[in-house]
Amino acid sequence: MQTDDMTIAALWERRAAIDPGHVYCRFGEDSFTIGALNERINRLANGLLAAGAKPGDRVAVMLPSHPDHIVTIFALAKAGLVRIPVNVHLKGAALDFVFDRFEPHWLIADRDYAAVLAPATARLPGLSVLWRGGDEPAGFAGVIAAANPAAPAVKVGPDDVIAITPSSGTTGEPKGVLKTDRSLRAGPMGTLALTGAKAGDVFLLWEPLHHGAGVSVLIAALMQPLTLAQVDRFSASQFWDQVRRYDVTHIHYLGGVLPLLLKQPASARDREHKVRMAWGGGCPLDVWKAFEDRFGIPLHEGYGLSEMTTFVTINPEGRVGSCGRALPFYEVVLRSEDGAEVPVGEAGEITVRPLEAGLSFIGYFRMPEASAALMKDGWFSTGDLARRDEDGFLFYAGRKKDSVRRRGVNISAWEVERILLTHDDIEECALVGVPSEMGDDDLKLFIRPTGGREPDPLDLIKWCESRMPYFQIPRYIERIEEFPKTPTQRIKKSDLPRGVENAFDLERSGYRIGK
Repeated sequence: MQTDDMTIAALWERRAAIDPGHVYCRFGEDSFTIGALNERINRLANGLLAAGAKPGDRVAVMLPSHPDHIVTIFALAKAGLVRIPVNVHLKGAALDFVFDRFEPHWLIADRDYAAVLAPATARLPGLSVLWRGGDEPAGFAGVIAAANPAAPAVKVGPDDVIAITPSSGTTGEPKGVLKTDRSLRAGPMGTLALTGAKAGDVFLLWEPLHHGAGVSVLIAALMQPLTLAQVDRFSASQFWDQVRRYDVTHIHYLGGVLPLLLKQPASARDREHKVRMAWGGGCPLDVWKAFEDRFGIPLHEGYGLSEMTTFVTINPEGRVGSCGRALPFYEVVLRSEDGAEVPVGEAGEITVRPLEAGLSFIGYFRMPEASAALMKDGWFSTGDLARRDEDGFLFYAGRKKDSVRRRGVNISAWEVERILLTHDDIEECALVGVPSEMGDDDLKLFIRPTGGREPDPLDLIKWCESRMPYFQIPRYIERIEEFPKTPTQRIKKSDLPRGVENAFDLERSGYRIGK
């Protein structure tokens, strides 16, 4: 497996020439063919260029999950414009941050977001705005209707930067990862290798398109004649009805998606579907087994990150709990703090070396020091931990930075959270460190209870005693109504309060944990 020089723009033109009638996407009752979409993509690309956009200009995109968003993503790629995805849930300072950090020349946005965007558009007089919604000639629909349907004259190279992808920012502010056409295509190649998807297969497209995982699915369906069943958002309660409605064959998961599906009431229709595989990353072992048993769907995992590609490792063999082995265009080594390779079974930081020059990490937007700090002798330090078995399969072990040092012991928040997610009364949870009088950290657990349930904090502590060592048991427990989330439904821990005045305090309860 190796990437080639056929760009995203060239892939669209090839597919439109040989397979124009293939249904690329379904949305509601509407179907969108390759040929019709390609013409619409070309029109938007040409319309933007005619309006003054120049290859290399940065374009912020704030659109809902809709086929128009798909058109926009590929139009920018064809025009050589640099896409900056904007989470549609941002507002206030978080939204200002995007415009201040990345300084876009253009904004393509839905009119529904005009109010939250007003402060940014008002203070950036040089920003050109294309609004979606309404029927004005200078709007999104008007530009498409008036523009040339032929392929744009711009020639985009395989190693040209065509996107700036914000990293998730779960433990700090997001950085803008510079993405080339080649790097955007490499991840979907891993998706196709992991899933074994073939012509006629149907992927449920629930992922928000302001995140790289959703864009990767779009490109995979361009590389192979797949059909995407697009929905406007992820809904645990509607998920299986959507799967059945569109005859979905593959489902994708990220973050807390699988636990949320398992929390839904059991149904006699749980196995009434055509899904052959669920694929994704970050599934706890207990959830893995429970999901396969209940829904009859095998899970296949991979590992990737914004700085590299959607997938760096894949597990098409389905080895339980593993995120697999490196794709052919990467080398992966697990290292200790001193840089030495760790032995089999020991946790070490995942470091990655691309075997193709074009897939090397080229940096964060205007952050050369942060970029350089992650590279050493051609190896990229991911900040993620994993263990390797005797056959070379990797098993994810959490974020290096998402660990808490308590009484001299480093505790992986991920390892604690995956156990707590098996509790029937807990829908979601997150473990963070808070300052203690001992000079290191105490553990604070946030929980969002399953609907209609109110777990007693002390009962939860006692439940933990038989399932984890004493030093992993949290001191503080606080209930939360909703977690702040990244676009992939991961909990954004940097936004969680570290105060303990409203939390249950184990030490004040009088209960003593046995050691």
